[in-house]
Amino acid sequence: MTATILDAERADLLEALDTVRAALTATVQGLTDEQLDAHPTVSELSLGGLIKHVASIEEMWLRFAVDGPSAMTYDLPEGVTWADLGAGTAREFPQWAIDHQNNFRMLPGDTLAGILARYEQVAARTREIVSSIPDLSATHPLPEAPWNPPGAVRSVRRVLTHVIAETAQHAGHADILRESIDGQKST
Repeated sequence: MTATILDAERADLLEALDTVRAALTATVQGLTDEQLDAHPTVSELSLGGLIKHVASIEEMWLRFAVDGPSAMTYDLPEGVTWADLGAGTAREFPQWAIDHQNNFRMLPGDTLAGILARYEQVAARTREIVSSIPDLSATHPLPEAPWNPPGAVRSVRRVLTHVIAETAQHAGHADILRESIDGQKST
């Protein structure tokens, strides 16, 4: 396999993403699967759930970078409104919302090794996409959703900076969780 030579901007963006990914995954080193599922604060966040969420979000945003808004569909079941969904009173929840919620949880069969392996696969796919997209300035419209401004677009570059920022934010959350579990600091 030949190594892809990246321009400086792509190399810098991928290096920044690798750095924040490493900060996040360092928080789980030496933990058991049970500790990975611990909820040591008033939040329902667990370290395993955070890593699953970040991997899922990175995967979704990079699919968006390639496929545009079809990679992020937020359709609601017939008769369900955004207000119903937000209040938790929807008579039926869309699969994308259930999947999103499950990405914050350790599910039966989830293990530290499996979660980290999946995250590594997502990272490898991100590198492939960033290496092959012809133009980081290429844009796609954001899908319709209450959290997206009408008519907004995102470039591949902005997608990458968003993924870096979100990963860094969750690495900070993970530091707090890890220290709450066993007093260890990941940095």
